[in-house]
Amino acid sequence: MIGSLRGRIASKSPPQLTVEVGGLGYELEAPMSTFFHLPAVGEEVRLLTHLVVREDAHVLYGFATAEERRLFRSLIKVSGVGPKIALALLSGLSVAAFAECVVREDVSALTRVPGVGRKTAERLIVEMRDRLAAPGTTADAVAPAPAASAESEAYGALVALGYRPAEATRLLKAVGPGTHSTEELIRRALQGAARE
Repeated sequence: MIGSLRGRIASKSPPQLTVEVGGLGYELEAPMSTFFHLPAVGEEVRLLTHLVVREDAHVLYGFATAEERRLFRSLIKVSGVGPKIALALLSGLSVAAFAECVVREDVSALTRVPGVGRKTAERLIVEMRDRLAAPGTTADAVAPAPAASAESEAYGALVALGYRPAEATRLLKAVGPGTHSTEELIRRALQGAARE
């Protein structure tokens, strides 16, 4: 099992990136919450990883934090939730926000994530409730977490509005650098989308 990688970012195109380690290029998929914290191409990065072995491929997933990886591992154990939906959930909701949805039994918030229907959302709430309560799992997420960045909140909002993850990322990048509030980022991204 590959537990982590430390190397230079060779390329990144959400949700995929390539990390070069000792002459080998590892292709990974990562949630947008991780992408927002990645350094520029050519810079060094350390990511926690999870390898999914399928009949037709070995897919490596990368995470910025242990909490994200822990939640991903818990999600893929839920019946009907594969790595793709788990990645979408981590891209659309922070670890703390997901835990809050489970605790509050907020089906509508979960169904706003692309690929998550009502039955899957209900199953997530039922099955994850016990896992969140178990010690050493994603229970830390229920405790107040540091405030999410304005970019990640704006991204989650755009995804909730129905934009595909790649579209949401592109719209936010088009806003440009600066210290904008979440509301300002969303407003400017939507204005940019309207002009297209």
